[in-house]
Parts: sequence; C-alpha cells; structure tokens
Amino acid sequence: MSAGEALEGPDGALRCPWALSTEDYITYHDDEWGRPVHGDDALFERLSLEAFQSGLSWITILRRRTGFRSAFAGFRIAKVAAFTDTDRERLLADAGIIRNRAKIDATLANARVLAEWAPGDLDELIWSHAPDPAGRPAPKTLTDVPAVTPESTALSKALKKRGLRFVGPTTAYALMQACGLVDDHLATCVARRA
Repeated sequence: MSAGEALEGPDGALRCPWALSTEDYITYHDDEWGRPVHGDDALFERLSLEAFQSGLSWITILRRRTGFRSAFAGFRIAKVAAFTDTDRERLLADAGIIRNRAKIDATLANARVLAEWAPGDLDELIWSHAPDPAGRPAPKTLTDVPAVTPESTALSKALKKRGLRFVGPTTAYALMQACGLVDDHLATCVARRA
C-alpha cells in the first residue's frame, strides 16, 4: 500500500486517511465533506469557516462550529450584515470561536457585501465554477488531490472582484471540496459518490 491511500476505518470500510484521526472527522467525512451544498446562507457559512480555518487544522474549526453558528447568528447573511461594533467586540471576546480580528472583520464585511446581492447570486457564482466531473479522475492517493486548481483560482478572482475578502485560491478550493463542487474522496473510499 502506498502512502496516502485509503485506509481501513474502525468499521472495516476504506476511507480517506485524513478522516481517521478522530471520530469527529469520520462523521464529517462520511456525512458532509464532498456532498453538494446549496443556498446563499449555507455557502456563506462554509466560505466563512474555510476562511477561519486558514493556517489552522480543520478539526479546530469543526469542533467550534456550534460556537461559530451561535456567534454568527446561524450565518444568516442579512443578520450578520446588520452586526454592529458591539457585535464585533462580542465576537473578539468569544472563546467559542477563533478570535482572529482580520478573519472576524472579513466575515462581517463579506456579509455586508453579500446582503446587497440578489437571492441566489452567491450559489450561482460558486457553482458556476464547478469543473466537469468527467474531466476529473478519482484520486487514488492524497498526492493526487490538488490544493489549488484553475477553477478555484477563477472562483477566488470572481469572489474578490465582487468585493469578498479572505477568499484566496486555496480557500476557494477547500470550499469546492467541502461543498461538493468536486469529489476528492479517494477512488476506493466508502464515501466516494457513485
């Protein structure tokens, strides 16, 4: 077996190796990661969490997701766009989230920008960058999974052009993976879509 190939989980099923370090990861991997996500608020949440994850491990964000949802009004764009300086100070003091000033400010600014978009615009913009699945062979090992693609670079540029922050090509690709625009489950992984 090569490094980075699917590994047997506690139930005997093969999974992407990154998913096996904690029970939280197994559940996230099996039930969420790579599954299509639609809706502006749902995509705003994923985009925000991917930005908060930048420079950290995903498990750090995953374990604080309930705290993030509570702190950011369920990531409802209209509600977050209305946050005041008092809300910003509350977020900076909230131990249930990552208290990074730049990431908090970017999330608030992004909500204000997105509140001006027509309903469905964020969903349409993000999903317009999904690559043709027929042109993407299933990765056999983790080394076959890119960190950035031409599509994620284009998505990053499109989001930045429309005024969004903390949406670089790597963050955009992580969003694409998490929200099912691409299926980067390994070829032999139990969670790979048929």
